[in-house]
Amino acid sequence: MLRVFGYWLTRYRRTWRGSIVINVLNPLLFLIGIGAGLGALVDDNAPAQIAGVSYAAFFAPGMLAAAAMQNAFLEGAAGVARAAGFGAYRSATPTPLRPEQLAAGHLLFITFRVLIASGAFIVVMAAFGLIGGWWALGALLGATLTGVAFAAPAAAWAVGVRKLRHIDTVFRFVIMPLYMFSGTFFAVSQLPEWIRPVSYLLPLWHGVELCRTLSLGTATVTGSSVHIGYLLVLAIGGFLVARVTYRRRLHP
Repeated sequence: MLRVFGYWLTRYRRTWRGSIVINVLNPLLFLIGIGAGLGALVDDNAPAQIAGVSYAAFFAPGMLAAAAMQNAFLEGAAGVARAAGFGAYRSATPTPLRPEQLAAGHLLFITFRVLIASGAFIVVMAAFGLIGGWWALGALLGATLTGVAFAAPAAAWAVGVRKLRHIDTVFRFVIMPLYMFSGTFFAVSQLPEWIRPVSYLLPLWHGVELCRTLSLGTATVTGSSVHIGYLLVLAIGGFLVARVTYRRRLHP
């Protein structure tokens, strides 16, 4: 697993500059454009809808979790599909490395990428005065767990994908709508009552709530345990399925 992780890390050394710029500029633009720009209107007209905190403080941890989801899915789906189709996995298949080791090493690297990106987001949040102290570490870990909960199932599925357009379809019609139904931009309580139970079952909602409560200092042991448990089940279950799908694809 560590050898596979080292391979992906070596590749990352050639491209990290571009990714760091994206990881810093994206949260900065989101927080300025939506958190501060649109947030000023929300703060003036509907402060009760966001639990009495500024919209920027409400929005930032939700976007932190959503960004972790998006980064993890793209790495876990598109990255894995390319590696399995005509990339590193094919080169590693004749070696003593087992399919589950390829999966574990790649997922470890994706976890590292999500951790770095989430850390950059939190640095920007701290610069805006939206988070600080030990809560920042908790939100960082919560965002990383959210990413892994999406990356593992995505990798388990994508290793068998033959055409990348299928990944684009899932991204457009599954991943992107989660932004709107998981409390990222507004509280789930603002949704129609009939759809709220569906939102509570979405993995991104658990990630958003975990990051938001940790960021605002309102986390409880019971609530955080539920969110962490839900995300861990997805992450572990995704890896267990990946062990099977990787073996079927790489050693048919």
